[in-house]
Amino acid sequence: MAATVTAEAEQTPALVVNGVSHSFGDRKVLDRVSLTVEQGTFVVLLGLNGAGKSTLFSLITRLYDNVTGEIFIRGFDVRRRASQALQRLGVVFQSRTLDVDLTLMQNMKYHAALHGFAGREATRRAQQALELVGLADRANEKVRALSGGQVRRVEIARSMMHRPDLLLLDEATVGLDLGSRESVLKIVRDLVAKEKLGVLWATHLMDEVLRTDQVVILHKGVILYNGPVPQLLTLTGTSSVREAFRTVTGTKTTIEEAA
Repeated sequence: MAATVTAEAEQTPALVVNGVSHSFGDRKVLDRVSLTVEQGTFVVLLGLNGAGKSTLFSLITRLYDNVTGEIFIRGFDVRRRASQALQRLGVVFQSRTLDVDLTLMQNMKYHAALHGFAGREATRRAQQALELVGLADRANEKVRALSGGQVRRVEIARSMMHRPDLLLLDEATVGLDLGSRESVLKIVRDLVAKEKLGVLWATHLMDEVLRTDQVVILHKGVILYNGPVPQLLTLTGTSSVREAFRTVTGTKTTIEEAA
C-alpha cells in the first residue's frame, strides 16, 4: 500500500492551474488560464510586460486570492490547503528582496526562521543551499559586495532552503548582463535535472527558451499556446521562437522591443 501511495505521489504535478481568471475592477487581466508543470520539467511562461505573468504568480503564491478556477501545488489546493501547498513552493520575485547590509548567511538564516528552522539546522540548510549556487565560500560577506547575478543566485539558494517541489521565477534575469543571465539559467536548469524540481520561468526574453523546453505563451491575459517548442515552430511554420511568438500573437515587433 505504501509503495502505491508513493508511486501516485511521484506522478502528482508540481503545479496545476485550471481555468483561472482574474480582474482588477472592470479590467480582466487573466482569462481562463490553465497550465501544468510536471515534476522535473522546465516550463517557460513567455509574454510581454503586462501579459499577466506577475498576476498569475501572485495568485499561485496567494498574494492575490483566486476566486475562479483552481490552483494546485503538488496536489494541494492553494485556497483550501494553503499551508500544505505553500510549504512546497519556492519563489524568486522580479524585485530584489535581500537585505544588502546583512551577510549572505544572515539573510539565509532569517528566511530559515520563517520556515521554522533554527540553530544548527538553519546553518546546515543555508550552507547546503549556497553550495547549490556556488556561493558557499562567500557566506559571511555582506550582500552589497555581490554583483547583480550573484544576488540572484543567493535568492535562488534562499528559495531552496525548505526543499520545495515547485520553483517560480518571475523575470529573474532582468537587468543582468549576458554572462550573469546564462549563469542563473544554468543553475536553475541544473536544479531541474538534479533535484527533479518543477520550474515555471516567466520571461519576455526569447533567447532564454531552448528547443527542449515546454513554452506557454501568455498574451493579454490569454494563453495562446501551451506545448513543446518544436511543435510551436511546426504549427507556425517558423524557424525561431521569436518568429513563432510574432505569428501567434499577431505582433510585428520583437518581444524584447515591446517589453
